Amino acid sequence: MPPATDSLPGRMAEAAADLLAALSPEGRAAAGLDFSPEEERTRWFYTPNVRAGCPLRDMDPRSQRLAQRLLSLGLSWPGYVTASTIMGLENTLDAEEGFVVEWYEGRGRDPQMYYVSVFGEPGGATWGWRFEGHHVSVHYTIVDGVIATPTPLFFGADPAESPLHGAVLRPLGSATDLAREIMHALDDEQRAAATISQVAPPDIVLTNHSRIEEGLKPRATSVMMGRTPTPERERRDAETLAASGFRDAHAEALRYREQPVGLPAARLTMPQRDILEELIRQYVGRLPDALAAIEWERLTGDVIDAVHFGWAGGMEPGEPHYYRLHAPRFLVEYDCVQRGANHVHSVWRDPQADFGRDVLARHYATAH
Repeated sequence: MPPATDSLPGRMAEAAADLLAALSPEGRAAAGLDFSPEEERTRWFYTPNVRAGCPLRDMDPRSQRLAQRLLSLGLSWPGYVTASTIMGLENTLDAEEGFVVEWYEGRGRDPQMYYVSVFGEPGGATWGWRFEGHHVSVHYTIVDGVIATPTPLFFGADPAESPLHGAVLRPLGSATDLAREIMHALDDEQRAAATISQVAPPDIVLTNHSRIEEGLKPRATSVMMGRTPTPERERRDAETLAASGFRDAHAEALRYREQPVGLPAARLTMPQRDILEELIRQYVGRLPDALAAIEWERLTGDVIDAVHFGWAGGMEPGEPHYYRLHAPRFLVEYDCVQRGANHVHSVWRDPQADFGRDVLARHYATAH
């Protein structure tokens, strides 16, 4: 096990090693994966399907706690609270569906079906880890003791809004409200530039592609990369598409382009820009504070000016909607269409360096 250290990569290495040591031999074999080749390390899902790694339900209580410790190191305190809430919603969703949907081994939604994978030797020259399940996907790659780009970073919520006594539970409420606030703050000309489609797509456009490529279009969740469609998923997707009025012309307008579409931040007034920056912080702020500060510093100045805000769908609460924040090294997608616009998907990605590809390329070029 690597020695204890105050650095975040060192604490991650220590936490990952402690977890692997605490697992059963079977659990350790499931969780401990090779760093290379990259196929499994860059395969990711935000749907409730079985994936590589060791799920929480196959861990004893101590190991589960160590898995949560590792996850907490990869998120800020608000980020970890949000992730915990999202996982807890699995029971709520199971009840909402009448306890009849079965995805695996008799369960529909299961807050213990979150998987931990450790790639390579914790603390080695190149290693990483992943915590992933329905609506939570957290990825870290560490190269020569330095954290590479911590993306993709995905949070979702279903239901997006749930009743509490005297309140409403909205794990991703600020990411919703701030974007809508921007749209209402724009003048007619700005709003026309920001609107890239009158109808929102059924899901985030890039779904779970491991590489972001020019021209990718919206598609149904049932044909997500690496996931076998079922009649039930196809039925739900067809119902969602029919209800939303989504057509080929909307898909074309929303397809991914390396050149950002929408309204650039450089055309915003200072009050409008303040709202945009707060919205961006909703995503960067999911990271641990020190790491978030580094990422925010990278985004300031001209990079913020280059961020384009694009919107699709309705502007009022309860209406299906989608937005995109896009600059050369920064991409956010948010979608709230499914289940009567009460089901949110949101992700932060780096089009050039997801899974630490840029740092790894430099490492391999110099080390080999």
